[in-house]
Amino acid sequence: MKLCALFFALVSTGIAIAQAPAPSFPGDGTGAYATHHYRDLFAEAGHAPADTQAKIDRAFQQLFHGDALTERVYFEAGSNANGPLAYMTDWANNDARTEGMSYGMMIAVQLGHKREFDALWNWSNTFMLITDPKNPNNGYFAWSMATDGTPRSTGPAPDGEEYYAMALLFAARRWPGGHGLYDYQAQANRILHLMRHHAVETATGPFRIHPDDPPFTFDPAKLTSPNITERKQAETNLALELKGEGKTLPPAPQWPRHPDRPETSGPMLDEAHTMVKFVPGPYGNFTDASYHLPAFYELFARWGPPEDRDFWLHAADVSRELFVRVTNPTTGLAPDRSNFDFSQMMERDGKPVPFSYDSWRTASNWSVDASWWHKDQRQTTLSDHIQAFLIGQGISTFVDRYTLDGKPLAVRHSTGMLAATTVAGLAATPGANEKAFIDELWRTPIPNGDQRYFDGMLYLMSFLHASGNFRMSDWQLGTH
Repeated sequence: MKLCALFFALVSTGIAIAQAPAPSFPGDGTGAYATHHYRDLFAEAGHAPADTQAKIDRAFQQLFHGDALTERVYFEAGSNANGPLAYMTDWANNDARTEGMSYGMMIAVQLGHKREFDALWNWSNTFMLITDPKNPNNGYFAWSMATDGTPRSTGPAPDGEEYYAMALLFAARRWPGGHGLYDYQAQANRILHLMRHHAVETATGPFRIHPDDPPFTFDPAKLTSPNITERKQAETNLALELKGEGKTLPPAPQWPRHPDRPETSGPMLDEAHTMVKFVPGPYGNFTDASYHLPAFYELFARWGPPEDRDFWLHAADVSRELFVRVTNPTTGLAPDRSNFDFSQMMERDGKPVPFSYDSWRTASNWSVDASWWHKDQRQTTLSDHIQAFLIGQGISTFVDRYTLDGKPLAVRHSTGMLAATTVAGLAATPGANEKAFIDELWRTPIPNGDQRYFDGMLYLMSFLHASGNFRMSDWQLGTH
């Protein structure tokens, strides 16, 4: 961990980690990175850009500064020596997650809201950054924290680190010249370095986030969510069904959540397969298609640590292949989790892992890649399939969980899934299906109430993507 300690020292003193000049990449593709042209699907459907911008502004105002009980998910929480503190909360779960914190930062940098960006980054580092050297996840961010800054986990989730890094790289170009915590380039480099080069460490808990914290013990009783309730009910129904057949449901796999059980952590990236893991360590030896962000990986290669450029370029190509290999060829639905060899993972009941909450984001991931880089023509087919399937299910009523071949597993229709699938229009064949999604998202209200966190974040980011306002550092000048 000596190299990790060096990175912390450089960042804490405000010294930027040296960067080699960005090389010339012959494989820039023919998308927005090369052309500086971002499609506006709403304008193509007949909506004035000013009207679209007004919708984006209203969504930001509501989700970041609206009514505290029914609308917002952004909350300021005092200040410290580094400035204001703020968190994004999953209202239904009453926690702050690296997923939402990094999404909030991404939205803030895209829209030019530096105060909100810095306040979220400050809270992330003050409360979520694991600094206890006895925690094998030291250097990562704890994926879930209570809104008072106490832990609900002591380990990370790679999708949060990926979005943190990308948001910081954008911030380094939008607001250059920062120091210490706000030297965005150095902070992004630290995250990207650890994702690939974190030492493999094993220790026995209970673990802490910071050295002076009390020990943490996982308490599942504190977790409440409509999603969890729905899953538990489905599991109960399955157990009863199997009991009627004289069978029993196999026990749930045991994660190392008990103080007397050793835990191993290491890199978030699997070297042999050039893929992001579900979690670092041996319990994450599989992947999640929604964690694959080839559009970001191309920029990590160009803007991140020079020694990892070849890895990220290869990872982008592997992700493009994974999308095609794990997605159902008829429905366009991708599973929540997959094996590194692209084969299906199985649930405890022996059935394939379904399309579920994480999966909503996957179509957006391949479609943003198509928009920015345009390197894989197969992404058009993927988008055409998922949009056609969901329109066949009813564009205003399709549910948010399915088997990969299209059997419904839920009853709820979710705005977040609608929004992410609308972004699929960036890769889809222009026509009636693509426009149907744009029209449906246009008339869908900004999420509020208990489900406003995930639905709301995807709603606003999807509006930015689909309108051509989610950009690669060329917000004003059209330059990289």
